Amino acid sequence: MMDPSSVWSFLFFTLLSLGNCSETNRQKKDNAFEIYKKLFEVKRKDQINALNNLIELNDVNQQYKIIDIMLKGLFKVLEDSRAVLIAAGVQPDGPFPVDEKIKDVENSAFFGDVVLRFPKIVHHYFDRNSNWNNLIRWGIGFCNLSGIFDDGPHSQLLGLMSQELGISEKSPDYRNPFRNENMEFLPNTDAFQKALKEEEKRRRKEEKRKEIRKGPRITRSRSEL
Repeated sequence: MMDPSSVWSFLFFTLLSLGNCSETNRQKKDNAFEIYKKLFEVKRKDQINALNNLIELNDVNQQYKIIDIMLKGLFKVLEDSRAVLIAAGVQPDGPFPVDEKIKDVENSAFFGDVVLRFPKIVHHYFDRNSNWNNLIRWGIGFCNLSGIFDDGPHSQLLGLMSQELGISEKSPDYRNPFRNENMEFLPNTDAFQKALKEEEKRRRKEEKRKEIRKGPRITRSRSEL
């Protein structure tokens, strides 16, 4: 079993490297899509390995903390990528860009992996964050139109993620394919609920400490103005 610091280091490295698959301007645009798809497959393997290491921790408290930090970083990258693509006028169904970092494709896929493997933890954060909801809706839409997910092993990922998050209505035969592979799905959820309460308590204490460090604000009286 890997220790938490090793897992987080690996995940952080994976997150920082997301999206660095774009080719240079020397590549021809008609080859850019196929080149990106091959590099995308390599990146996906790194992402899956990172999540498998996180699962092997078998510690809900550590998983909760790592996923908290990881999601904040992931959505920051996704937000920045969206801004770059919009500013450049890139259309998902248009010519595949060779001079932009298409980080939203990898990040949307990675988030799908996380939410399907750790749905309870992700819902705890995602459901209360409207900005993340808007970002992933945009990311899913971009990915669907890009053609990257049209076939191959990742073709069902976007649909499963959308249903799990409630972005699209669940089909009658919807089933999370990882339901039997992750300890989070065990019938006894006492450990998970305890972890949630402990983490919320820790976060409230941290917020109070930050307020104390800021100290009281000094206000001037009218006579001093």
